[in-house]
Amino acid sequence: IFDIFAAGSGLVLLSPLLLIIAICIKLSSRGPIFFSQERYGMNGKRFMLLKFRSMKVVEPGNTPGLPQATKDDPRVTPIGKFIRRWSIDELPQLINVLRGEMSIVGPRPHAVDHNESYRRLIPGYMQRHAFKPGLTGLAQVEGWRGETPTLETMANRVEADLRYQREWRFNLDMAIILRTVVSLVNHQAY
Repeated sequence: IFDIFAAGSGLVLLSPLLLIIAICIKLSSRGPIFFSQERYGMNGKRFMLLKFRSMKVVEPGNTPGLPQATKDDPRVTPIGKFIRRWSIDELPQLINVLRGEMSIVGPRPHAVDHNESYRRLIPGYMQRHAFKPGLTGLAQVEGWRGETPTLETMANRVEADLRYQREWRFNLDMAIILRTVVSLVNHQAY
């Protein structure tokens, strides 16, 4: 109930901002407004995650081996740099929440290709899919957001995701949402 209320209210309240961002994306570079990419959801069910497009269109989102964004990534557009810095590119995922594919809080969904790699390398990795993926999560507010340049970085993210699942309660979700809002400017976001 909370997810539906929060996502619906968020889309209504943020609709002027979403419209402005959509226009800016369309005017600043060729290509679609949205980037969609297949991700694993709860119980491994696949869904198409929505984001505002923040990069030049180079390859479709389901391209195997698609590299993660990196700091100073040349694929990022000028408007993309701004919306990524403030996590505005993630706001279309409120639609994924309304569809029941995601939750406001939960483990962040990774690209299918990345899942297939890490599931072989990190014990317990696929247990993350026992919960719906979220717009934000414990791993993100604890600093494990963004690029994962080492296996240890991803292992720390997965550990936080699994701890969230073990310790879940509604007030933990509220604390994570509050910490997310407070830390919107994150130097790991690019």
